[in-house]
Amino acid sequence: MNKIQVNRWKDQLFKIWGIGCTLVGLILLVLFIGDILIDGIMRIDWGFVMNLPSRKAEKSGIYTALMGSLWILALTTIIAFPIGVAAAIYLEEYAKKGRFSALLEINISNLAGVPSIIYGLLGLEVFVRILNLGASVLAGSLTLSLLILPIIIVATRESIKAVPSTIRDASYALGASKWQTIWNQILPASSGGILTGVILSLSRAVGETAPLIVVGALAYVPFAPSNPMEEFSVLPIQIFNWISRPQHGFIENAAAAIIILLLVTFMMNAVAVYYRNKWQKKWN
Repeated sequence: MNKIQVNRWKDQLFKIWGIGCTLVGLILLVLFIGDILIDGIMRIDWGFVMNLPSRKAEKSGIYTALMGSLWILALTTIIAFPIGVAAAIYLEEYAKKGRFSALLEINISNLAGVPSIIYGLLGLEVFVRILNLGASVLAGSLTLSLLILPIIIVATRESIKAVPSTIRDASYALGASKWQTIWNQILPASSGGILTGVILSLSRAVGETAPLIVVGALAYVPFAPSNPMEEFSVLPIQIFNWISRPQHGFIENAAAAIIILLLVTFMMNAVAVYYRNKWQKKWN
């Protein structure tokens, strides 16, 4: 058997291995979602969405946790989106290429893989204690903003890099300045990839639990937050609270809350895919 045949056999084995792993993952995912649907689909109704937490499973709902998650999601978007995109534009278009720039790029990429609990500890020290924000919605949003900033920066830089250089050259040839080129040509052309990165990073943030527990998010809050300085809870923490209880009714509540959280995540991912494809068709 010559080297070419050996390489073909290796390619086939890797292909079979990849298909097998994919099928196993899909089967496990289907079983997981199916089990959750069986336990929780009948529990979802308008009362479950609008009711406050209760000691009785049949009367308990997700209103306060859902409102907390929406507050966290909105504030995190407001904080992380402009900072992340602006940082990516500076690093890609304005920063001089050198050792410092290369070191900064490596560190930003590494920060995207740091465990979320580390960001929780950082948020506890900086936002809760030093800035004295307490266990508030604002402290949790700032902490999650730090968590997703590296992801937004990396995604935005890759989207900007993907813009053909001919677009820049044509803009400069017509007399446009660097900022005019970035604002009128590069950002619109890369908007699909930028939006995809932002939405996917927010999808991660909406499912995070550890950083918010560290900064002081509560498992039980009898009211929905009305301003950024109030205490809060979020859906993942509420799910964890119900799962830890022995009564089967709370297990059904947890399954129903997981379904709602999955729907929110799937909807955000679907929006990201839609806009990415839309912008790709527009600029191709």
